[in-house]
Amino acid sequence: MSNIEITLPDGSKQSVAAETRPIDIARSISPRLADAAIVAKVNGELFDLTRPIGKDASLQILTAKDPESLYVYRHSTAHLLAAAVLELYPETKLGIGPPIDNGFYYDFDRPTPFTPEDLEKIEKKMWEIQARSLPYERVLTQKDEGLKKYSEAWMKCELITERADQVFSEYTLGPYFIDFCRGPHLPDTSKIKAFKLLSIAGAYWKGDEHNKQLQRIYGTAWFTQKELEAYLKQVEEAKKRDHRKLGKELDLFSIQELAGPGLIFFHPKGGILRKQLEDWMRDQYIRRGYSLVYTPHVARLDLWKTSGHANFYAENMFKPMEVEGAEYQLKPMNCPFHILIYADRQRSYRDLPVRLGELGTVYRYERSGVLNGLFRVRGFTQDDAHIFCTQDQIEGEVVDCLQFAIDTLHTFGFTEYEAELSTWDGGASSKYAGSADQWQLAENALQRATEKLSMKVKVSPDEAAFYGPKIDVKLVDAIGRKWQLSTVQFDFNLPARFGLEYIAEDGKAHQPLMVHRALYGSIERFFGILIEHYAGAFPVWLAPVQAIVLPITDRHTGYAKSVQQQLDAAGVRATVDERSEKVNLKIRDAQLQKIPYMLVVGDREQENRQVAVRNRKHGDQGAKPVEDFIRDVRALIDSKAVTE
Repeated sequence: MSNIEITLPDGSKQSVAAETRPIDIARSISPRLADAAIVAKVNGELFDLTRPIGKDASLQILTAKDPESLYVYRHSTAHLLAAAVLELYPETKLGIGPPIDNGFYYDFDRPTPFTPEDLEKIEKKMWEIQARSLPYERVLTQKDEGLKKYSEAWMKCELITERADQVFSEYTLGPYFIDFCRGPHLPDTSKIKAFKLLSIAGAYWKGDEHNKQLQRIYGTAWFTQKELEAYLKQVEEAKKRDHRKLGKELDLFSIQELAGPGLIFFHPKGGILRKQLEDWMRDQYIRRGYSLVYTPHVARLDLWKTSGHANFYAENMFKPMEVEGAEYQLKPMNCPFHILIYADRQRSYRDLPVRLGELGTVYRYERSGVLNGLFRVRGFTQDDAHIFCTQDQIEGEVVDCLQFAIDTLHTFGFTEYEAELSTWDGGASSKYAGSADQWQLAENALQRATEKLSMKVKVSPDEAAFYGPKIDVKLVDAIGRKWQLSTVQFDFNLPARFGLEYIAEDGKAHQPLMVHRALYGSIERFFGILIEHYAGAFPVWLAPVQAIVLPITDRHTGYAKSVQQQLDAAGVRATVDERSEKVNLKIRDAQLQKIPYMLVVGDREQENRQVAVRNRKHGDQGAKPVEDFIRDVRALIDSKAVTE
């Protein structure tokens, strides 16, 4: 058998027999490396440690230190789950079982619903299988043979028909489990050290509510028990912070069945908080040189044909409506409207940059199975802006956009974030709009902008939007979760589609560069993130009710109302608890409503024109003249302090 040449990450080379496995090469380098190995990367692609290498290749052995290893580890744990289910409930048919953020899931078709008690049995069986050190074995199968083998497994037949090559890979695990899967996987189950099954949910096949509903089991898997316990603690904390639960308890918003799913009703308290978000953003627009615009909620379908949305985005749009013989479409995006405003008159290079900003409400069709409180909705308001500029201006505009994003995070109390630059494939495919020169210009501008701001940025090749590269900013919340928030995107597609122009210094028409930019993402989603980040205890400047006055007895109610009037006059949102209840109960209820300040008033306070101040976090702060309290709380409000 001839030898092949293996190139290692340090540039060194090894000559080994053809069909040598990565795990054998790892052992030749170091027994410790072989023991730590999770998966290989061969010629840049993830590869089973036990799969023979047939030709010259570059090789990297990945361990738990490499992020991609966790993907493989969780995928293998999903297969372990499916193997356990089949041992316990052999009548079950398998759907799909991918790794996901923080864990994995598997979909099952089974006549009998799974119960919490079943989860305990399944998890116990998983540990039994894990202890057997069963190998994940890769098997190659002809497509026609696979379809015959899975003739009674309707989901597998669909997947093989749609996705499988003429020869496809399957993976076995023990005597009961075999599944169509591209892999790769761990060498064997002994590598799996820490996992936990979390919940059962319904899930439509392929996410389509017209398909059969399956049972989905969610789980999580980590390399160590310590990591697992930390994650489970985070999950418990997240349950306490669930924005759907707190939104109801704090009377912030609701979703009304009669109106339809995915449509948000902001209640008075939620409306106050939303106003703070909108007012701050609009004020920033004006200060930073944006022009505020307002655009309709619908437009003729012809507009969406010109923009291309009617073709490539149709499945996310509501069906058109007919008005006087013409078809109209609820807008899924604001960008074509801003383009129409830009194109409404001839532009000179002296006019540029043109920055158009709007808090514009859009409507997108989301399947009911994926709707999730404020996080996934059908109608939402984007803090949307579009910048039209020259090539010379673009880098400065991107720097300003990113600084705006950072300032937004800091204003609302987020001190940690991650940035990701998504680039194209270098022209290897035809799936991206724009020329190589345009892509190089845009990617360089984004990269230099992050360098000027000393932003740490992860580069993700071949992850750009088809119309241009982008930078996404992900915030880290109070319990360590990451949320996609701000985005800055180039667009080579729409300026060309709409024939946008400006007259340059040479007197000729040129096409402007266009940037999409959103910082909140959407008001609804950002609102939900704020609820969970602060567990409903918003900073004073955002709190719907900033202070509540608590009269000790009914005879103090008049004074309490006069205090409220002083607070209102000073721009402090205040209310009075007039109930004939004991003051301790009133304090307790105010705490549950997470009101920042409770102002208790009795005989002494009334006589001295004071209030006894109680803070929701720090407790009793003593008596103060009303004017002093107003001064102190106004300082917190005006500075937009995130701590009290």
